[in-house]
Amino acid sequence: NNFARDVAAGGVRVARFEFPYMNGRRSGKRRPPDREPVLRRYWIEIVEQLRKTGQSLFIGGKSMGGRIASMEADSLKVDGLVCLGYPFHPPGKPEKTRVAHLEELQTPALIVQGTRDALGNTGDVESYVLSKSIDIAWLDDGDHSFKPRKASGRTLEENMDEAVARVVAFVRSA
Repeated sequence: NNFARDVAAGGVRVARFEFPYMNGRRSGKRRPPDREPVLRRYWIEIVEQLRKTGQSLFIGGKSMGGRIASMEADSLKVDGLVCLGYPFHPPGKPEKTRVAHLEELQTPALIVQGTRDALGNTGDVESYVLSKSIDIAWLDDGDHSFKPRKASGRTLEENMDEAVARVVAFVRSA
């Protein structure tokens, strides 16, 4: 993935993994995600393996991966959390928020979010009470994948470059 490669090029060690249900998608079988407890247990196993390196450890992910990481960040006592396109609510259901645990989050966190993300745009997110440990980096006109509309004058590459720069700066400043 280019994003992970670009973050690594910024001097940040990156380890990637997929949740087990994703493996089935490679063979053409589209399965829904595992239930939350299964995803959280798997995340803890991955972090325990990475912790053996003795280096500082930031966790995170894109969308649901970032959400699961955010639920475990405090209990795992990691150095930081990075969420890309956090799913603040399900598509079309802004009243069903996924922010309760973010109100009390102690782990330093960076959420990189498109200003028009259908799962949490600027208007949605500004109405939430979030922990002071969370910094939100807004990407102009970005959707959930950070892609802007052509009419905005921005490109996906510009938004991705900005996202990479923000993540690298966040990790290196810790």
